[in-house]
Amino acid sequence: MIDKTRASAAEAVADIHDGATVMIGGFGTAGQPAELIDALIEQGARELTIVNNNAGNGETGLAALLAARRVRKIVCSFPRQSDSQVFDALYRAGDIELELVPQGNLALRIQSAGAGFGAVFTPTGFGTLLAEGKETREIDGRQYVLEYPIRADFALIKAHRADRWGNLVYRKTARNFGPIMATAARCTIAQVSEIVALGELDPEAVVTPGIFVKRVVALPQNGALQ
Repeated sequence: MIDKTRASAAEAVADIHDGATVMIGGFGTAGQPAELIDALIEQGARELTIVNNNAGNGETGLAALLAARRVRKIVCSFPRQSDSQVFDALYRAGDIELELVPQGNLALRIQSAGAGFGAVFTPTGFGTLLAEGKETREIDGRQYVLEYPIRADFALIKAHRADRWGNLVYRKTARNFGPIMATAARCTIAQVSEIVALGELDPEAVVTPGIFVKRVVALPQNGALQ
């Protein structure tokens, strides 16, 4: 019998190892799997490479992971916001490495990993500092930059509901990066509000099929969009 459910967040993240590349879903706090992040902090893995749209908000969730000095490098699009003080302090002190990726390219590179592409050409970034040292090519009169897929050892994502096979449905903007990250990681771990019986999810509403999910855990939600 296929049953991907886990009893706790701690059990779900127990094998995340030092030096792992971990994708974390969310657009700011919307869709951020805060409880899985808290469990990862307690678990103790270090020297992580984190892939996320942002670099943490306030003092909780991803920002707390950074504050715990567990992150060696972050790959993101929006590292600086009004409440990104944790990242700011670490970066100014030289204690964290940043790879800045335009948001469209971030999504494209993650999608490329999930689709099995070796690399993709994109016009975004051509002629800027972000293209320095990268292969470029003119295609049909337009200049493109070669970008490589972003793959991860683990993806921590947040969905609304799941079944024990790992099929996921999302709620509103919390959908954001979760579906593409699930396809680009060796092990996708999803926290949800509710795990329902097989057959209760409308197949037309399933966004992430269970084949992309290794573990599911039902956790209380912190009030942010699910």
